[in-house]
Amino acid sequence: MMLQDEIKQLAKEAREASRTLAQVSTTAKNDLLKGMADALVAATTALCAENAKDLQAGKEKGLSDAMIDRLRLDEARILGMADGLREVAELPDPVGEITGMWRRPNGIQVGRMRIPLGVIGIIYESRPNVTADAAGLCLKSGNAVVLRGGSEAIHSNRAIAGVLKGVLAAKGLPSGALQLVGTTDRGAVTELLKQEEYIDLIIPRGGEGLIRFVSENSRIPVIKHYKGVCHTFVDANADLDMAEKICVNAKVQRPGVCNAMETLLIHKDAAQAFVPRIARALGGLGVELRGCPETCRLAPDATPAQDEDWGAEYLDLILAVKVVNSLDAAIEHIQKYSSLHTEVIVTRDYANSQRFLREVNSSVVMVNASSRFSDGNQFGLGAEIGISTTKLHSFGPMGLEDLTTRKFIVFGEGQVRE
Repeated sequence: MMLQDEIKQLAKEAREASRTLAQVSTTAKNDLLKGMADALVAATTALCAENAKDLQAGKEKGLSDAMIDRLRLDEARILGMADGLREVAELPDPVGEITGMWRRPNGIQVGRMRIPLGVIGIIYESRPNVTADAAGLCLKSGNAVVLRGGSEAIHSNRAIAGVLKGVLAAKGLPSGALQLVGTTDRGAVTELLKQEEYIDLIIPRGGEGLIRFVSENSRIPVIKHYKGVCHTFVDANADLDMAEKICVNAKVQRPGVCNAMETLLIHKDAAQAFVPRIARALGGLGVELRGCPETCRLAPDATPAQDEDWGAEYLDLILAVKVVNSLDAAIEHIQKYSSLHTEVIVTRDYANSQRFLREVNSSVVMVNASSRFSDGNQFGLGAEIGISTTKLHSFGPMGLEDLTTRKFIVFGEGQVRE
């Protein structure tokens, strides 16, 4: 079968399956996910054997140690995938929820009900656990899912999807509700992005290059975030012990993730005390500072920042640092360079915290907490399908509710429009 026909058929089968899945009860969906979790654990040996093929191929291609680690499956990680499915099974089901009901003057009642989006396409890189995570969230929210993982994880993804599809069939549900693009042909992504007749939403998960390619080539609406340029602003009267703790955590705990702090802004009235202090703390942990002239004066080991540093997502132990004259200047800097991911203010001034919350329009805005909390699981969503920095139709970490839309429902007693 030609690649174009293969992808179209796969998407068509997902669309057909989505109609059945949308009517499946919460109990049946939860039973499905728990069965999938048990099946993954039972298949641990087989999954690790397939994963070993990807690891060997990755080493032969010269993938970095970090990439190899992302690819790796072992007993603990497979247990983690299974636990993730069980956690999703325990979450409230948004499908069918009535989110409002009101009566009009003519007596009709109008409300809104949550329904699945339909078919969701997920295009992702590296981590094979995304195959199970994405499938679980989509199926629980009543959506069919089409998965296209990276070629570096092809054997692992095929094996995981095969286990999950087997459980769908065993439960009497259409196996087309979970589709994996099984080819490594890069043209498959382009063909997938043309299936607007069958796929309702595309969610790319990966580097900026992948997300830009998907956004520029898709005929289907795309939920995306290009990068996480996250800011922390230390206000004039901030508790400096708290500020140091937050900044160290935000930069160092996991520097290679999208919710790590990339730029630190410090009010000029706090700079004399805080810049040398945070420079010592971060420098001792291997962080390179790239600072404005005032930062470099107060922290001589800092490297002078270049213009491109202010909009950089380093994903590394590198931090841009700037001393600003005011809260207004901090907000202005964030508005200019933010990627709309996550911004933090550390302050003891209630009025300033409220201004920051109102005026900074990123998808997550925090007061006195690390940007590392910007995560669906940490927010109580149970898990996330991704993070959206576009404002339609979801903004920020996306959980089950974000994989639904709402339809109007109307109850009447024979009224007709005059």
